[in-house]
Amino acid sequence: MAQWKDQSEAREQIKALVAQYYRDFMQPQPFQEGDYLPYARRVFDEREMCALTDAALDFWLTAGRFSVQFERDFAAFMGVKYAHLVNSGSSANLLAFMTLTSPLLGDRQIRRGDEVITVACGFPTTVSPMLQYGAVPVFVDVTVPQYNIDVTKLEAALSPKTKAVMIAHTLGNPFDIAAVRDFCSRHGLWLIEDNCDALGSTYTVDGETRLTGTWGDIGTSSFYPPHHMTMGEGGCVYTNDPLLSKIALSFRDWGRACVCPPGKDNLCGHRFDGQHGALPQGYDHKYVYSHLGYNLKVTDLQAAVGCEQLKKLPEFTARRRHNWERLHSILEPHADKLILPQAAPNSAPSWFGFLISVRPETGITRNAVTRYLEEHRVQTRLLFSGNLTLHPCFDSIRGTDAYRVCGDLTQTDFVMNQSFWVGVYPGMTDEMTDCIGRTVIEAIEG
Repeated sequence: MAQWKDQSEAREQIKALVAQYYRDFMQPQPFQEGDYLPYARRVFDEREMCALTDAALDFWLTAGRFSVQFERDFAAFMGVKYAHLVNSGSSANLLAFMTLTSPLLGDRQIRRGDEVITVACGFPTTVSPMLQYGAVPVFVDVTVPQYNIDVTKLEAALSPKTKAVMIAHTLGNPFDIAAVRDFCSRHGLWLIEDNCDALGSTYTVDGETRLTGTWGDIGTSSFYPPHHMTMGEGGCVYTNDPLLSKIALSFRDWGRACVCPPGKDNLCGHRFDGQHGALPQGYDHKYVYSHLGYNLKVTDLQAAVGCEQLKKLPEFTARRRHNWERLHSILEPHADKLILPQAAPNSAPSWFGFLISVRPETGITRNAVTRYLEEHRVQTRLLFSGNLTLHPCFDSIRGTDAYRVCGDLTQTDFVMNQSFWVGVYPGMTDEMTDCIGRTVIEAIEG
């Protein structure tokens, strides 16, 4: 049995063994023709495994020192004042939306029956918090080949009940931030940027370049394994607004009014001398609830992985862009049969995937192409819900006033029927990208 002088030496030797385990058993093997080509995969090395081990040896389990470090480092990376970790990107969307329902926001509080402009062509958890709370999503169409909200439809979607716009940057491609931000500013609306598929993307407005997720009032990110970086499960809500930050923390941490982190008591010095609501004078502030909240916290095990992943995010972003450009150049000669994606003007996307639409006039169906790709070991994905309003989850509310469609959803339905995407994740080599491109060409050329 190993003999250690102290805990520090024990930790270092254990982590050294973990690092050797990675090198012996976990390193990716070189690509060979015929290997499966997933749309995404975790990209990590011994540093993440050692950080995870370090956190496990602490056995703190809930949010702790690694969570604090990640929130600080992530806020600095994004260029925002406040970043709050949660257990998933979907929870981040829930938390961001619920933050805007707080009575602390006065007249700007989103109340049940208020409207939020969004799109039906996307991931459901951008929309589900609105419906679950009792707000009314107002769906507008998207454009092709950018696959983001059609900003020319915004004014028509506006009503006296409109309180916010909540939309995602599709597969890393920023929506027209300048137009959406101007619309929100002119009408006094909140803007929530669902940045779960676009971490590392940038957008420029009037000469100022910033990361997506930081142009609105609140941004959200996801750290699920396929995303731009991972901590397994995990997400983040971030903002520059101190009041929104305070409200988000309350909703995340059971709805409590106290801001003491776990394991800390009475940082304010007034734990037992306040008057709160109709509670008795001096009721323990640690158990005073200002919102009907949740427990959405992350674990330190996840945060430890995230701390190492964040250091690699710039190189991940660069590789995603490289893979996207390479695949685009391979498929460009076949643009007569395929609609290839386009980056939004004034943007530098950190691509989550490569989105392709099959031109209907070719007579080739999208399903035939994706079936061929899957049979030849290239994984495909659709653009999530396609048209969310047509899914079974809408069966019980279809035709009611629980939601509203502004205009038609012609392009949304086009995407539902004609579009799919393949991967550009940073673990892909040029050989893998080339193989995907060749297989797509085989699928459309026959």
